[in-house]
Amino acid sequence: MLVEMVIDGMDVPEDGATQDAVGDLLVRVAGGDQAAFADLYDALSPRAFGLILRVLVNRAQSEEVLQEVFLEIWQSASRFAPNRGQGRAWVMTIAHRRAVDRVRASQSSADRDVRAGFKDIGVAHDSVAEQVELGIEGEKVVGALSELPEVQREALVLAYYGGYSQNEIAALVGAPLGTIKTRMRDGLTRLRTAMGVTA
Repeated sequence: MLVEMVIDGMDVPEDGATQDAVGDLLVRVAGGDQAAFADLYDALSPRAFGLILRVLVNRAQSEEVLQEVFLEIWQSASRFAPNRGQGRAWVMTIAHRRAVDRVRASQSSADRDVRAGFKDIGVAHDSVAEQVELGIEGEKVVGALSELPEVQREALVLAYYGGYSQNEIAALVGAPLGTIKTRMRDGLTRLRTAMGVTA
């Protein structure tokens, strides 16, 4: 029953108030409740894995990152503040951050390998510059996203990496639909500016 509530993301009691079932599980996990952690994992691991896989593409790396995400949740559930947002959004933000960190680490490693390879074979400077430019463009997107205000970043991450609709995001973060639309519009405008996109 509890897992079904969590999968839906929300439980609506008879009095009509909205309750954050995932947030309740996180509070119990913070107290060391292993059964709550198992319920949380069963309920959110498929969606978290989907988000991570969209970022990383590589299935094996995505599985590793998923395990890291839930280890972090187990260790840091006490940092979840129910009065500051929905539990599912908190979990998905951790999943996205871990996936982006893995992309950065992989890119950094690949860049080091490329630099070492170019040094060994004496490739012309222009080829190196081209490779570096491609890497910088990817980092620029991630950097621009990280500079957005938290509420705008959260809405965009949930929409584009989590696959949530605007209505679902509004329910997850407890904000009116119009507010979510505004946050997404303003966030996309800032991203376009940061990326130098004119159209």
